[in-house]
Amino acid sequence: MIKTLGFIMTIGAAIALILGVLSIFGNMSMGSATWPMTILGVVFFFAGIGLLKYRKDTDAIQAENS
Repeated sequence: MIKTLGFIMTIGAAIALILGVLSIFGNMSMGSATWPMTILGVVFFFAGIGLLKYRKDTDAIQAENS
């Protein structure tokens, strides 16, 4: 469950980062959401990577205890 959440957060953040950076450098127009999209992309990307690297999957822990 935790690994799935980390994977979803990482993929979503990568998309937000791509859109934000393209908007900052002028290849795309997103209005006033340029910097917030980039900042949130960075935050969620590192949070997702952290979940993938340092957390054990809860399903695997429950299977071992049974």
